[in-house]
Amino acid sequence: MARLPQTRKEDTHERIVEVAARMLRRKGYAGVGVAEVMREAGLTHGGFYAHFKSRDALLVEALERAGRDSAAAVSDAAEARRAQGISAFRALVESYLSDAHLSALERGCPVAALGSDMARQSEDVRAASAARVEALVARVRAALPPASAEAAAVVTATLVGALQLGRALGDVPAGRAMLAATRDALLQAHDHAPVRA
Repeated sequence: MARLPQTRKEDTHERIVEVAARMLRRKGYAGVGVAEVMREAGLTHGGFYAHFKSRDALLVEALERAGRDSAAAVSDAAEARRAQGISAFRALVESYLSDAHLSALERGCPVAALGSDMARQSEDVRAASAARVEALVARVRAALPPASAEAAAVVTATLVGALQLGRALGDVPAGRAMLAATRDALLQAHDHAPVRA
């Protein structure tokens, strides 16, 4: 089905959400101010309420956008690895725990970027945050060899925690070592597919 061209208002709305999604991952929930988002989007503060009923409504859309963008980036990287004959699980783990993801705050996984603050948000933002976590668990479960929901939850928690700790150490040898050790442990525990030469 062909997509209809967007109106100017829809284009502006999308630009605001895109800026907020980047800012959300870079600065966290508290760092996303309406005036700053509008300024970075090249718009005036007064126009905000023509697009969103509240700051929380913006945060919900920004979180959803950040999740979709991050999932697409990890999926693209994983598909490139899959084309080389690597298992779906290995491709996901190596893409999510890549050194590039270590320093990609603005483009990276919003669950890793925002995890510790998700529970402190309004009900609507918490619900959107929970949806992002559930989507990540589902993506991991789909990539795992036949496994239980509990295994997918444990692997997801391990991925997110390793990325958070790696980022806390920084894009330095210690941070990269954290990711490498976690990749190795997850693959040893869960990836039993033969790798094609």
